[in-house]
Amino acid sequence: MSYLTLSLTLIFVLIPLILSRTLKLGLEKDTIIATVRSIIQLLAVGYVLQYVFETDNIIFILLMILLMIGAATQNARRKGTSIRGITWKLVITFIFIEVLTQSILLGLNIVPPTPQYIIPISGMVIGNSMVLGILFLNRFTAEVENLQDETELILTLGGTPKQAIHTQLITSIKASTIPTIESQKTIGLVQLPGMMSGQIIAGADPVQAVQFQLLILFILLTTAVVTSIMLGYLSYPTLFNQRMQFLKLRS
Repeated sequence: MSYLTLSLTLIFVLIPLILSRTLKLGLEKDTIIATVRSIIQLLAVGYVLQYVFETDNIIFILLMILLMIGAATQNARRKGTSIRGITWKLVITFIFIEVLTQSILLGLNIVPPTPQYIIPISGMVIGNSMVLGILFLNRFTAEVENLQDETELILTLGGTPKQAIHTQLITSIKASTIPTIESQKTIGLVQLPGMMSGQIIAGADPVQAVQFQLLILFILLTTAVVTSIMLGYLSYPTLFNQRMQFLKLRS
């Protein structure tokens, strides 16, 4: 695809701008900012990846992964500022899920240890973990706030912090993982995933594309469940003090 052809795709940006203007939705500014940022960020990443792929240096690969983790943490932490130490909890979660998935992929020789495989898969893993982290934090903080009285009642009756927060924790974990599980039920019937579609457009064998897509789907399933569970069990202890008294979320 040439830059001239790419410029023609801005028609798909013009359509929502016109609709927003006509219906007075007020989305013009955010749409323009999102478009400009996506162009700059993706082109910059494209050139960086081209250099990283050519050099094939482990240091550059690690730097790219750390950059992804840093950006994901910065974005997700905004949804959990009421939880003490949420930044480090997110960092630990993202690093753990990255190490877990790459250890399995590279340790079992499922994919070659090259930047062309490690970086894109890491991006999908960390990006999905970030989204799941945001979903979990949104639901968890809402559940904790809505059930404060029940939590304090359980503690008053002699329950442990884990027992007092159990319902909110399990509900939040399940709610944040449902979108991933449900989307996988209709893969191939309702939608063709991006990775598979991209490979097919690039001329890859459809069956080979399906195999790689299944790999990603299975990885993302693990990412969803592990992310929610880790964040949950790292977060709930900070809601209680050493005397097992419930501490309200920070405003």
